[in-house]
Amino acid sequence: MTNHVNLIKLSVGSENVETLEAWQATRIAQAEDGLPRHVTRMWPKRETEILNGGSIYWVIKGTIQCRQRILRLDEVIGADGIRRCAIVLDPTVHRTNTALKRPFQGWRYLKPEDAPADLPTQRDTDDVLPDELNRALAEIGVL
Repeated sequence: MTNHVNLIKLSVGSENVETLEAWQATRIAQAEDGLPRHVTRMWPKRETEILNGGSIYWVIKGTIQCRQRILRLDEVIGADGIRRCAIVLDPTVHRTNTALKRPFQGWRYLKPEDAPADLPTQRDTDDVLPDELNRALAEIGVL
């Protein structure tokens, strides 16, 4: 039994894993130490479990495609004076088997047993089924 939990989040504006990585390489997307981060309004209540080995799984164009280890949660105060959570990430992006995910707002918790497996490091994509076929099967309830 594992004692960590993951997060799942839409990567809005990303076309693929490469565009996510390119965004994270910009200064605006980085913490002061140069690590990529994602700033969100809500602070996770399950912080201890997340920091005990959790990752953020990125949904890009309707499918989970990759993940990054969560290193820490930093407090960020916006120009409007509102406290936010910066999810600071390991810069290494691990591609995963694809898994369809319907749109949702914010982030959600993702149990380790429900998370897609990582692809072998030499593979860039999950080539089991084409994305369009995967979506069509999911829409009719086959997957």
